[in-house]
Amino acid sequence: MTDIQSPVIIIGAGMAGLACANWLHRAGRSVLVLEAADGVGGRVRTDLTPDGFRLDRGFQILLTNYPEARRMFDYGALQLKSFRSGALIRLADGSETMLENPLHAPGMAFAALASPIGTLKDKLLIGKLVAQLAGASPEQLLARPGSTTLDYLRRYGWSEQIINSFFKPFFGGVYLDRELNTGSNFFEFVFQQFAQGAAAVPALGIQQLPEQLAARLPADAIRLNTPVAAVAEGGRLVHLANGETLHAAAVVLATDGPAAARLLGADLPAPATPVARPTTCTYFATAGPAPSHGRNILHLNAQPDALVHNVAFPAETGASVAPLGQGLVSVSTHGEHGLSDEELTARLRTELAAWFGPLATMWRHLRTYRIAQALPVYGPGQPVQQELQLGETLFRCGDWVSYPSLNAALGTGRQVAEMLLAQ
Repeated sequence: MTDIQSPVIIIGAGMAGLACANWLHRAGRSVLVLEAADGVGGRVRTDLTPDGFRLDRGFQILLTNYPEARRMFDYGALQLKSFRSGALIRLADGSETMLENPLHAPGMAFAALASPIGTLKDKLLIGKLVAQLAGASPEQLLARPGSTTLDYLRRYGWSEQIINSFFKPFFGGVYLDRELNTGSNFFEFVFQQFAQGAAAVPALGIQQLPEQLAARLPADAIRLNTPVAAVAEGGRLVHLANGETLHAAAVVLATDGPAAARLLGADLPAPATPVARPTTCTYFATAGPAPSHGRNILHLNAQPDALVHNVAFPAETGASVAPLGQGLVSVSTHGEHGLSDEELTARLRTELAAWFGPLATMWRHLRTYRIAQALPVYGPGQPVQQELQLGETLFRCGDWVSYPSLNAALGTGRQVAEMLLAQ
């Protein structure tokens, strides 16, 4: 029997932990969220610089059609600002082309067909897949057996041209996996989300997502700067790093996989410590508007050896992320590059100048974020969800036990709350 007099202790104030806490609190259960960092959000954080820039820790967007996000967030209060649907792509020869989603911009359908990123057949296949996926639920798509995304694209009939010039830079940025080894069932899910919803950011940065969830909890329900040393007695006791011991009705591990294994001092059901993909996000400030001509669209680099993979200009969405009269440039580099921050910044300036003109060499470097565990690896054949209940009073949640997305983090948090409420 669960001791309902003690709180459910949730270790980690990331999106999964906060979602779990919200659902439990709504049902009247006592919760205590322990977070080692100085703020909520986990990987979903925003820093405010002294000169007024709001920098997300890594380029992040909210796909507004995510089912769990629509359940969880008040979109109006977030004042969401959307990127234009589609992408501007820099091709291998240095030329640019625009590809817009015809579902979101019907007037651009002809331009999309005329774009040099692929053949007419390639573009018709995109429309075919949009139609095929329209009637399926996200759960149905994720439950399908999967190959790698690259194998799926080739079997579907797309040419190497459009695979290299669009799918690798675009979905490689989503997965942090430009080789497209990620499972094809996840590709279908993400493709549907982009086709049916918007890619948006809260007006004050991505951390508004966890802060909205945290604000719904009692003031004493979250303890920041509180690292946990161990979990004992199957989720009955939590030992803090400061020597304090807390009694729990149950414990929910809402950390990443390696941290959860360390807290338990034991292996977890496979995969115990899933491999995660790294990324680096480098921010620059521009004197005056950023040089993207106000197009408010994601810029993709299809050049295979580039360090500049994706470029975004977040202030163009209307988000309040840059001081008046200045622009903000977010540059993503995926994977390991072995460069120091100084070396990386210099290389990026050179590549950006070749793309956006010589003024790019004058852009002011603001900050570089290296996110070692940015997204869990999700390969073909991997279960869409691992076991969430490890014992009578021990649970886990997060995208690391499911598929790599905000939707999975929120969804597993909700499911664990439902399990606890059913006891």
